[in-house]
Amino acid sequence: MNTEDIRKIGIIGSGTMGRGIAICSALAGYETIINDISSVALDNSKTSLEKILSGSVEKKKITAEEKNAALGRIIFTSDFNLLKDCDFIIEAAAEDEQIKKEIFSRLDSICRTDAILSTNTSSLSVTNISTAVKQNTGRVIGMHFFNPANIMKLVEIVKGDFTSDETLNTTIELTQKLNKTPVTAKDTPAFIVNRIARPFYGEALKILAEGTSDPETIDKVMKECGKFAMGPFELMDMIGIDVNFSVTKSVYEAFFNDPKYRPSFIQKKMVDANMLGRKTGRGFYNYQK
Repeated sequence: MNTEDIRKIGIIGSGTMGRGIAICSALAGYETIINDISSVALDNSKTSLEKILSGSVEKKKITAEEKNAALGRIIFTSDFNLLKDCDFIIEAAAEDEQIKKEIFSRLDSICRTDAILSTNTSSLSVTNISTAVKQNTGRVIGMHFFNPANIMKLVEIVKGDFTSDETLNTTIELTQKLNKTPVTAKDTPAFIVNRIARPFYGEALKILAEGTSDPETIDKVMKECGKFAMGPFELMDMIGIDVNFSVTKSVYEAFFNDPKYRPSFIQKKMVDANMLGRKTGRGFYNYQK
C-alpha cells in the first residue's frame, strides 16, 4: 500500500498515547477511528482530546476551524469490527505481548490483506508480535511514538524480520505526513531511545534506594546542570510508573537478566500501591494538591 491510498487510520487504545496519536492523525486530515473495549475510557479520552485541542487553539498553534475539522474526523467506538475498513492501524494497547498478539490476530481476521498493521510497542519484539498475523506478515511494523504523542516529534520505525520494504517506506512517508520525524531501528530489545534511557531511570532509582538523595534534588540537578527538560522522576511520573516498570522488565528479560537493566523494587512497590504518577494523582510527586 502507498501513502496515497491511506484515507482512514485506526487506533487501538484510547489512553494518553492513543489519543495523542489520534490528534496527529486527525489534524493531518485522516479519518480516524479510536477503538477501546471500555466505554468509560472512550468518554474520558474524548473529553481530554477536546481539551488538548482547545488548548492548542488558545496557544495559537491551530485555528478554531482546524480544531473543529479534526474533531469531525474522529470516531470513538468500542466496536472492533469498525476497524475492518481502515487502511492503516496503529495499536497502542497495554505493553503486554499476549494482549498485542491477540489484537493482531483479530485484526488479521477482519482487515484487508493490504492494510498495514503497526504496533506502538516501546520494547517488545515486532517480529514476535507479527507471528500472530497469518495473512501477509510483511505488513506488520513497529511505530513507536513518544509521550505526549501530539507534541513529541520523534517516531521510531521498527522493521521486523518479516516486514516488507514497501511497508517500511509507506510507514516512513506516513510518519512525515503526520508531521513527525521518523528514525528507523532494527528489531532489538527497546530499540534505540528506551535502551539508552534505562540507565537514566535505573541509576536515579538506585541513588534513591541508597538514600543518597531525594527525587526533587536529583531532578533539579539533572535539569540545572545536565540541561534536561525533565528529571528522571518527573519523566517517570508523566510516562506512568507502571508503563516504565513494564518496559524495564521487558528489556531486562530480553537481555537475559543483564544486571544493568534490573528493575527497581521501588517501582514494583509503587505499581502495587497504584501510585502510577500523574494519571493516578500520586507517584514520586503528589499531584492531588
